[in-house]
Amino acid sequence: MTFAQLCKNEDGATIVEFAIVVPLFLLLLIGIMDIGQMVYGKSVLTGAVHRAARDSSLETRNTSEADASVLDAIRPVLPGVNIKTSRTSYYDFADVGRAEKWNDNNANGVCDAGETFTDENRNGQWDQDVGQKESAGSANDVVVYKVTATFKPVFQVPFMPKLWSERTLSATAVTKNQPFGNQTGYGATAGSCP
Repeated sequence: MTFAQLCKNEDGATIVEFAIVVPLFLLLLIGIMDIGQMVYGKSVLTGAVHRAARDSSLETRNTSEADASVLDAIRPVLPGVNIKTSRTSYYDFADVGRAEKWNDNNANGVCDAGETFTDENRNGQWDQDVGQKESAGSANDVVVYKVTATFKPVFQVPFMPKLWSERTLSATAVTKNQPFGNQTGYGATAGSCP
């Protein structure tokens, strides 16, 4: 067979096209399924966190059960998932993320040595965030509930960096506890910045 005849011969062209297209198609398909799992997992995680936050705002709350319900909800979607939960309570919505009050004598926005502060959360030190860490709060308190889920995707995209082999999703819910008793206010103990 001459070179000209070889160039005109179309026998086996389908196999060559198949060999070029299939790897790209499979990579695209696995990538779509990977993204789909993340999007669906984020949706389920967000719903479970909001439900658990509502359940945790009642007088009869059990935060361990609420955390377990989040894990039970996302485990079918994200097999092998590990979760970390955190709760921070505040007196009201205006306090979320607010620093404890202090006398900023040099107006640099930092609690410097010798400047005095009000220990509002009663932990003996000045805090950038006035909230009570790892606390479900008392009656009428505002609670920020955050869950971070770490998992290995079911459909790992081949040829991607090892860094992408583990994914992290998070969801946050802010709720106000039911008025099941008297709300505990902030403290007024004075302190000195270190």
